Amino acid sequence: MSTLYLFRHGQSEYNLQKIFSGWLDPDLTPLGVEQAKALGLLLKDKKIDLAYTSSLIRAKKTLDQVLAFHPECKQTIVDNRIIERSYGDLAGKKHAEVIDIYGVDQFQKWHRGWSDQPPHGESFADVQVRVKEFIKDIRHKYSHQDLGIAISAHGNSIRLFRKIMEKASEEEVCSWDIPYDKYFEYKI
Repeated sequence: MSTLYLFRHGQSEYNLQKIFSGWLDPDLTPLGVEQAKALGLLLKDKKIDLAYTSSLIRAKKTLDQVLAFHPECKQTIVDNRIIERSYGDLAGKKHAEVIDIYGVDQFQKWHRGWSDQPPHGESFADVQVRVKEFIKDIRHKYSHQDLGIAISAHGNSIRLFRKIMEKASEEEVCSWDIPYDKYFEYKI
């Protein structure tokens, strides 16, 4: 049985400015770097043999801070099934701008609705499909081993990861805030 350590990247420049980032690639803020270092300290006594991250710099840099404590980790795999949700046409727009144009109700549907897709973007339901496939693959590859696996992901992919692993409801998923300074541990 292997153990997964799932965590969100530190605060990005777009998180700070309340801009939809999605697949855009803003860097970590100084606070985000400190949050990543804090995650590293939280996980320093865990065994991490293998790591996964998305291709986005905020997830990679957060993972780097965690792995600074883990010379035993010999492999990092980039897998975009755990990348942030695509916000489509909203990517790069400030939350306030979207509210001004479309109204708060539509903003809430796109931001935290289960099946509401932003124009040319993904819903939580869409993200669940790719995250579910990722989980199926890592279970198949690693459940028969005794590995510690770090997964540096994004708020929305973590929501769906948690939904699957914790058998949570759609309503719970839509209400969760995913913190920058906590990890989720699962046995597979």
